Amino acid sequence: MSWCVGKLSILGNGVVLDPWAFAKEVDEIASKGVKVTPQNLKIAENAVLILPVHRELDEMREGSNSGVKIGTTKRGIGPAYEDKAGRRAIRVIDLADPSTLPVKVAGLLAHHNALRRGNRLEEFEAAPIVEALLAIAPRILPFVAPVWRVLDEAAAGGSGVGPGAIGYVLGITKAYTTRVGEGPFPTELTDETGQRLGERGHEFGTVTGRKRRCGWFDAVMVRQAIKTGGITGIALTKLDVLDGFDEIKVCVAYEADGKRLDHFPAGMDAQAKVTPIYETLEGWQDSTQGARSWAQLPAAAVKYVRYVEELIEAPVALLSTSPDREDTILMTDPFAD
Repeated sequence: MSWCVGKLSILGNGVVLDPWAFAKEVDEIASKGVKVTPQNLKIAENAVLILPVHRELDEMREGSNSGVKIGTTKRGIGPAYEDKAGRRAIRVIDLADPSTLPVKVAGLLAHHNALRRGNRLEEFEAAPIVEALLAIAPRILPFVAPVWRVLDEAAAGGSGVGPGAIGYVLGITKAYTTRVGEGPFPTELTDETGQRLGERGHEFGTVTGRKRRCGWFDAVMVRQAIKTGGITGIALTKLDVLDGFDEIKVCVAYEADGKRLDHFPAGMDAQAKVTPIYETLEGWQDSTQGARSWAQLPAAAVKYVRYVEELIEAPVALLSTSPDREDTILMTDPFAD
């Protein structure tokens, strides 16, 4: 790491971090009179950790006679990225939830110990790794933050060229929220309303026929995706699916452990705890299906779209009102000068 006095340093989610090397470097820098604090250094909560098993794998590959040496520093960087891509890595935020560490470490070792057995090496035990992580956690956790927000607020600052000058990025989201598979879904509706959204929106996988989970529009999730994805404007689809509801809810924030959250947390346990905080809007009985101009929309539908724009902090550039390609309202021309 390089340091500049008086400047904010950020370790983003694209890096892999050796927590023991980090702590050692912080101590070395402090001994030279540079104070490292959470105010001048932040670590992305979803950055991946380099563990001893990664370092040993790196050393094993570089020291083997396989002829595939690539001249690494043997610090475990490459193997840690492999685990990130394989979705089995331990992340910085996992240090904040000790109860999940044993299971996660065991899952990671199921992969690594198979490699070690194949190379006739002694297998790793999960307990010592968990113990070491818990010991180092207090040195790391004070620096952990949702750095995507910090970067969004400072993007291109001082460069003279804003991100918008690079090009227009159009994101696509439905007027309600869906997902497939398992995992957290704060606004999921398992009642008749959720079933109604699924049926009206034909929420079934095109290839598999698998039913999608449905819920009210999650403005928190969409806003976060817009910021992290560098999205300029949104194409809001399937507005017509909301026709006929007496009232429509929008998730404006989350609540977890009695605290209000304005972003989706990175930790698995924290994600499972969040519950949506809703604002309720008046629905509309008139049909929006097939509308091709702003003037054809019911007043309540217009209010809903405008409120969505306010919450996600981005304009709705395109509005879709049916599966027909032509039933699209161009709210603003995203490519106009």
